[in-house]
Amino acid sequence: MTEAVLVAARGGVLVITINRPAQRNAVNREVSLGIAAALDRLDADGDLRVGVLTGAEGSFCSGMDLKAFVTGERPELEGRGFGGLTERSPVKPLIAAVEGFALAGGCELALACDLIVAGAGAAFGLPEVCRGLVAGSGGLVRLPRRIPAGIALEYALTGDRMSAEAGHRWGLVNRLVPTGDALAEALRLADQIAENAPLSLAMTKRIVTESADWPLEGIWDRQRPLAEAVIGSEDAGEGARAFAEKRPPVWRGR
Repeated sequence: MTEAVLVAARGGVLVITINRPAQRNAVNREVSLGIAAALDRLDADGDLRVGVLTGAEGSFCSGMDLKAFVTGERPELEGRGFGGLTERSPVKPLIAAVEGFALAGGCELALACDLIVAGAGAAFGLPEVCRGLVAGSGGLVRLPRRIPAGIALEYALTGDRMSAEAGHRWGLVNRLVPTGDALAEALRLADQIAENAPLSLAMTKRIVTESADWPLEGIWDRQRPLAEAVIGSEDAGEGARAFAEKRPPVWRGR
């Protein structure tokens, strides 16, 4: 049998590919387990800095495998959610490289990633209302945080598809590239991120993610210990020395 999820390390970047092209990379339980295992590897391996999630053969993910669902199989993992991702993001940055369809659960997987790179022919959407379902794996929670709430609600209520160009215009898509170039561009972005200090990357992601819910009066008290944990690290000293000595830093992750 072909592996449902392919995983390959490329320098400091871990590429995770949903590999069910005949099903437009629909997610079954095997896919969820494969993604979860890959994300565990991403966080555990000190040589890895960034993850890239993509789909095989020109399609990101069409959502839940409905045929498997009808037989009683559920793709949600306890504590991790749909695709092993939507309820538990990795500590390290994760980029979605999207070509073709990112619909329903596929859109929710993309939204669970920190950044999105999309080919011009890609399409995003939450069509659950058209199927008597609800986008309960993060789509209704995350989309209004990524684009204007009223626009997000319109897409969620109509089930209409959002083109990659519209997604870029609204700020959902970070980088819009010609069709077929999403993975290459995501890898370029990942390589750029991976050059930076690993503790700084993880803490930057944590602060940006968590601070959305911090009350205004408590922002500095909450951020201070998190920032100080990085400022007092060995890597912070290395960064300063490397700058003064005009050389690339050698990060230790401590």
